[in-house]
Amino acid sequence: MYFCVSANQNTVMEAIKKKSYYTIEEYLSIEKDAHYKSEYYNGAIVTMTGGLPVNSEIGVNTTWALKAALRGKNCTTYNSDLKIQAGKVFVYADASVVCGELEYYKDHKDIVTNPVLIVEVLSPSTSGYNKSGKFMRYRQIVTFQEYVLIQSTYPEIHVYRRQADNTWSLKPYTDLENDMIQLTSIDVEIPMSAFYDEVEFTET
Repeated sequence: MYFCVSANQNTVMEAIKKKSYYTIEEYLSIEKDAHYKSEYYNGAIVTMTGGLPVNSEIGVNTTWALKAALRGKNCTTYNSDLKIQAGKVFVYADASVVCGELEYYKDHKDIVTNPVLIVEVLSPSTSGYNKSGKFMRYRQIVTFQEYVLIQSTYPEIHVYRRQADNTWSLKPYTDLENDMIQLTSIDVEIPMSAFYDEVEFTET
């Protein structure tokens, strides 16, 4: 995803560059007035950069596939505009699902604390962090039950599922034409091909 920073945002950008630590309140104030998105990691503000078209395409496919599968259920799909709080971290996921009522961070209606399922679309530059650091932070969320990682350069989907003993199992899917992605946290199955609909891979 690409975000343009207008001329009147230069002051804010310079302030971010000059400080090494921000409180959560300072970060939320900057986010409220900014024309770009940024994430917060234990005192650091990280401005989000642009993504490739294929990532955006898979992200759209994902939200549509989840929304269709959840029709009639008490669960709602959200795209990358919704912010998620996990401890002292505030991030944007490519897609997420909340079942039941939304629970917010304090009085901030744009920040939720109770996703059941989170999806990230991987690129070569983000793959390592989404698999380790970001996953570690998401696991702090009590309601969080399933983590879906979708490769963007070749057809592969990994589903991590929380077990009763609080460990996580991994189920990989690689058969684009035949695999059904099982998402037990929301009780649905979605064809793997739905996530990659009309996607043309640049690498094999």
